[in-house]
Amino acid sequence: MYNKLTSEDIKKLIEIVGEENVITGESISADYAHDELGTVKKMPDVLVRVTKTEEISKIMALAWERVIPVTVRGSGTGLVGAAVPVCGGILLETTKMNKILELDSDNLTVTVQPGVLLMELAAFVEENDFLYPPDPGEKSATIGGNISTNAGGMRAVKYGVTRDYVRALTVVMPNGEIVKLGAKVAKNSSGYSLKDLVVGSEGTLCIITEAVLDIIPLPKISLSLLVPFKDMKSAIEAVPKIFRSKVTPTAIEYMSRDTILFAEDYLGKKFPDKKNEAYILLTFDGNTETQVNEDMNTVAQLCLEIGAVDVYIVDTEERKKAVWSARGAFLEAIKASTTEMDECDVVVPVNKIDEFIRFTHKLAEQTGVRIPSFGHAGDGNLHIYICRDKLSDAEWEKVLEECFDKMYKKAEELGGLVSGEHGIGYAKKGYLKNQLGDLPINVMKGIKKVFDEKNILNPEKVCF
Repeated sequence: MYNKLTSEDIKKLIEIVGEENVITGESISADYAHDELGTVKKMPDVLVRVTKTEEISKIMALAWERVIPVTVRGSGTGLVGAAVPVCGGILLETTKMNKILELDSDNLTVTVQPGVLLMELAAFVEENDFLYPPDPGEKSATIGGNISTNAGGMRAVKYGVTRDYVRALTVVMPNGEIVKLGAKVAKNSSGYSLKDLVVGSEGTLCIITEAVLDIIPLPKISLSLLVPFKDMKSAIEAVPKIFRSKVTPTAIEYMSRDTILFAEDYLGKKFPDKKNEAYILLTFDGNTETQVNEDMNTVAQLCLEIGAVDVYIVDTEERKKAVWSARGAFLEAIKASTTEMDECDVVVPVNKIDEFIRFTHKLAEQTGVRIPSFGHAGDGNLHIYICRDKLSDAEWEKVLEECFDKMYKKAEELGGLVSGEHGIGYAKKGYLKNQLGDLPINVMKGIKKVFDEKNILNPEKVCF
């Protein structure tokens, strides 16, 4: 189906980006064969590092003419194999496209290249007294990757997800044509929203080379509450009651004692409380101390009334570092506790979180494997990890298949979906097809064909 790269193709790539940015053969690091989890693996035929839109345009024109597959990669922090070149060909790395191009304080936008890291963007706008609200846990991910997966994160409860902050995109189509989607305007009812179609498309439709993002004035006050409960059921049942109190926290995270202990071991730091089985961590922000304290006190009193063991105000720098560094390290801590792991990133209705978590506990007992979890209690997005530990290759494959089949079926039974924010990529596409059925998948394939008739851009991902 695809043509192999020739020495002439390599020569043309060198002419476009320079010899130092074209890496072939054994000179390509093995890290480029996989993403963060490493369960999907395939080396590219050539790694090409790009610095500008025009370079990508020329590369795609060449790939289109020659029918060579192209996969785009940012920091490689994905968890579903979306940036793995499963068909070989060209791996296009955008991390050198890392410039913040403009801060427009009048229109409340910031314009960036796709290789800008989330933590760099967050720090830059904060220094200028603004906030970029999307807050995925992996701060070293690129903005291009965040847009491609419609990343959510902890502040989605109050502020929404990445798609809500993408105002315009510059993209390169599979044939090399450069197109601008959206505009630096507050409203847009001008035809189909192709910009929103690109957000979350995981690099299968076009290549993002520039993004205009919404920002908001930086809230002046931010405080957190750590609330321990005797069990997860009590903790999760508190969430809808908090919403009914007419208070909207910035974030509501849930965590179990086991996950906290993993983070303690990984970081070598003590968590403020680890005596209880379950915790919710809430953040409140605003522009007046009075309003933030009022919201925080309302929720604290409510939690105590419905059975919280205690309420800890996370207001000192020491406590903030202890709590949020632990929360930020959960993924790496679980990963460090085992020989290999894979992830189930489901989203269920908020009032079904506890039922799903209890289901995973029973599944762990049935299969004899560890299945720790954490996630966003405020929006029902759960991160469930299956740990290999000492299982053989055959045992591991069998356990993964059984656990994933049962967990995705359970999520669907509860009215949920197969991914909340990490995407489908290569690893989860079978589960997406099982849940959606033929008609939606065929519509997605039709959209893909309109954008990419030759199917050269990130093939074998999402719906193929």
